[in-house]
Amino acid sequence: MDRNNEYSAQKNDVKKNRFKKIAESRVNKILTNLDSLGKCSNTRNYEYTDVEVRKIFREIERKVKEVKIQFQGESRRKGRFRLG
Repeated sequence: MDRNNEYSAQKNDVKKNRFKKIAESRVNKILTNLDSLGKCSNTRNYEYTDVEVRKIFREIERKVKEVKIQFQGESRRKGRFRLG
């Protein structure tokens, strides 16, 4: 039994370390992409309406809620965002 517990603990450590590495990488990608999206707010280069901006952030907030639910053991729809 001792060996099984030791193996199980090692396996859990591997999973935890893998999660930390991948989660950190993916969160950093999301943050970088949000910074990139923020650059679209430059009205010298882009033109947009308040409705479009609300639509963008409503979709981002919806997706964040969906991912939170997945971490609680449930899942919801998957899809691509489109403005028009």
